[in-house]
Amino acid sequence: MAYKLLFVCLGNICRSPSAENIMNHLIEQASLSDGSADAKGDRILCDSAGTSSYHIGSPPDRRMSAAAVTKLGIKLRGRARQFQKSDFQDFDLILAMDQENYENILTLDQTKQYQHKVRLMCEFCSRHTLKEVPDPYYGGQEGFNQVIDLLIDACEGLLIYVNSQQAII
Repeated sequence: MAYKLLFVCLGNICRSPSAENIMNHLIEQASLSDGSADAKGDRILCDSAGTSSYHIGSPPDRRMSAAAVTKLGIKLRGRARQFQKSDFQDFDLILAMDQENYENILTLDQTKQYQHKVRLMCEFCSRHTLKEVPDPYYGGQEGFNQVIDLLIDACEGLLIYVNSQQAII
């Protein structure tokens, strides 16, 4: 059975789709996937969502996409969607980009039965010391580049963590 990851930011057009696409890229590089998100037998499945409804249906931000192409040579795929309560049941791990996203997600868990599934993305960084992935939306291109670097670090650590979890299962 696949291990399911959900990356969450505010609007689901910058940070979380970048994390989803970077993670898929790393999974593909590690030969854990055939590159198809729907493939049977995939060990790790990724998705992303936003805590707000601002950008539902929108593609990833073009500036974020440009940074992903420049830094990693990957094209960001996907369409923005809003986080749903059903995501608590559907995903094994829910990764919030910042403290506000984290708190907004936990607010939806009235029974507190899923809190153990919600973590901050930067907990998985090994090279960067930031505790949150900053929102680059209102800044310049350097902010988008920083987010890609930070997410590469976090996703590498996350992949190691997920593989260790799957070894236990």
